[in-house]
Amino acid sequence: MDLASLAASIDAGAELTPEQVRFAASQLAGSDAAPTAKEIFLESLARRGETPGEIAGFAVAFRELARDPGLGEWAPRAIDVCGTGGDKSGSFNISTVVGFVLAAAGVPVIKHGNRSITSKCGSADLLERLGIRLDVEGDRLRRSMEALNFVFLFAPAYHPAFREIVPVRKALAARGVRTVFNLLGPLLNPARPAHQIMGIFSEAFVGAAAGALDQLGLEAGYVVHSVDEEGHAYDELTACGRDIAVGFGRLRGTRIDAESEAFGVPRGRTADLAGGDVEANVRLLDEMLAGNGPRALVDSILLNAAAGLHAVGRVESIAAGIEPARELLTGGAVRSWLDRARAFYGE
Repeated sequence: MDLASLAASIDAGAELTPEQVRFAASQLAGSDAAPTAKEIFLESLARRGETPGEIAGFAVAFRELARDPGLGEWAPRAIDVCGTGGDKSGSFNISTVVGFVLAAAGVPVIKHGNRSITSKCGSADLLERLGIRLDVEGDRLRRSMEALNFVFLFAPAYHPAFREIVPVRKALAARGVRTVFNLLGPLLNPARPAHQIMGIFSEAFVGAAAGALDQLGLEAGYVVHSVDEEGHAYDELTACGRDIAVGFGRLRGTRIDAESEAFGVPRGRTADLAGGDVEANVRLLDEMLAGNGPRALVDSILLNAAAGLHAVGRVESIAAGIEPARELLTGGAVRSWLDRARAFYGE
């Protein structure tokens, strides 16, 4: 067995077995296979389309190769809120602020992410500017969970196996070829929180991603996506058009495909969602915490926070979580939480 024979099998329409996925992951992460062989394999997989079982299999394999942050005490109650990126929307860091809202509500948040790749300000960039350090490990991570209900796991520090994969991904990206790794990022949280809100860049992959998370055994959550009136896609729920949410785990079988008004959130302007560089996004956050800020951006944060509250069982539906999330965001709880976070990481 080698990557070339697996690529040929994929081209013939076959689904990879769990053993074949594990072998392929080891070859992609190792140095034995040639970069061209890795590219051909990944292209074949993308061309045919990854199945939920294959996505889950790769996630399991790469999770096993990741460093363990030692947060098992919190994982059964914790949630991650992150997107795949790649929607090219240039939107504000919605999922990052959603994490603040949930942490301020007392929900353990284990956020896994990276610096900006396709936007001016990634989650790590914003967190660092707000005083939340990216290089915290060991006992300091656990103390952060105890004090703040929040940690950020900087992906490059926990996935040494990806060193061999990065050049191949870059070569394929230069040719406009997406790979399974465009889907995998949110599935690779090394702490393995039991709940998740996963945003995805394309409606075509919502079902496959939800199926993969279901196979990974998560307790509950949603894979989310939205499209505005002009056809722009977002890897999160928004207050600007059609929202899609597919549940997994305890929410398996739930599929929401509705306009934002269905959640009790008025339709807003797409322009409100725009983000900028780090300084611009900090100013936007300050405006929202003061009860101002672009209405549709605020409402989009509330939608995703409400989905998180529903996933962990705090509210009975996404719609029921809107007002509790609003009170947390604009009523002072998130500002107080940020002050405590700055103090903790400034020690």
